[in-house]
Amino acid sequence: MKAFDLQRMALDKVPLEFLGEVALRSLYTFVLVFLFLKITGRRGVRQMSLFEVLIILTLGSAAGDVAFYDDVPMLPVLVVFITLAALYRLVMWLMSHSEKLEDLLEGKPAIIVEEGELAWEKLGAENMTEFEFFMELRNSGVDHLGQVRLAILETNGQLSVYYYADKDTRPGLCILPVEFAPRYKVIPEDGEYACVQCSKIYPLRAGDHQLCPRCANPEWSKASRGIRIS
Repeated sequence: MKAFDLQRMALDKVPLEFLGEVALRSLYTFVLVFLFLKITGRRGVRQMSLFEVLIILTLGSAAGDVAFYDDVPMLPVLVVFITLAALYRLVMWLMSHSEKLEDLLEGKPAIIVEEGELAWEKLGAENMTEFEFFMELRNSGVDHLGQVRLAILETNGQLSVYYYADKDTRPGLCILPVEFAPRYKVIPEDGEYACVQCSKIYPLRAGDHQLCPRCANPEWSKASRGIRIS
């Protein structure tokens, strides 16, 4: 085999006319995937559950094969589409009648922040780091957890945030990047400090050097009391 053979790299053994067939096959599979998305009523992956993403990936795999390989017939992918659409409708109907099946396939929403405190042990269970979670909160206009009454990680990966009114804002862990929220192992001055791991607030004195009583983390950040600027 000759290296850097442009003929082999561009077309291999298929004739130039096959490119027109590829265009037709691609249009065919595009229409099938589009119809499936119309059936499910979804506009994007962020709105999809894990089960729905799995369905789309399965259909995409079949669609990709029929689009590019000349020895893959087009009718079987239509059967794949019909089967997956019927499976989707059946599973949606079953889930509407079985909460256990819905929890198995869709998962459950997870409460990540409650009353201004981070449920840090749940982040690992949801395969989400605190940095990712804090980024999502910052995108919602939050700069410290004391502004958040409740934050729920939905089953489709979106974050639902419910805020305190300005007058009810609590002291909370600042979630801005570390250059805006220094961390200390030795407390520099008296005040309220937040554990940077679990967000629990404690009054500490200058010179204190202690582990968090809740999670045994040694690092602290000065608690913030700022209100949200929407």
